[in-house]
Amino acid sequence: MKLATFNSFGKISISKKAIAKVAAVSVMECVGVVGLVSQRSFFKGNALTINHKGVVITNLENDIMKIDVYVIMKHCGVSASAVSESIRQSVKYSVERFSGMMVKSVAVHIVDVRV
Repeated sequence: MKLATFNSFGKISISKKAIAKVAAVSVMECVGVVGLVSQRSFFKGNALTINHKGVVITNLENDIMKIDVYVIMKHCGVSASAVSESIRQSVKYSVERFSGMMVKSVAVHIVDVRV
C-alpha cells in the first residue's frame, strides 16, 4: 500500500514501508528507547493498517496519516511521558520532512520497560 501526494512536479507515491522505516529510525534515536515491538497487521475501522517492525501507519486522507509506535523503554531516570513526547516530536518531524505529508498524530504505546 502506498500513500500519495500531489505537488507542482506531479504525483508522488511513497510506500508505507518506507515511511515506517523513517519513523523507526527516529524512534531508535530517542533517549530511553530500547527497541520496537512488532504487532500483527489488523483491521481498524474500515482501513487495513500495515505494521512494519513496531510502526503502524494509517492513511486517514490523501495527505494526512496517523502513526502508532510500539516501544520498549529503559528505566533510566527520565519520565515515560518525557520520552514519549520526545518520540512524538521526533517521528512527526522526520516523517513530515521526508514525505511532505501531514502527520495528524503519533501514538506511543509502551509495551515493556527494561531495568
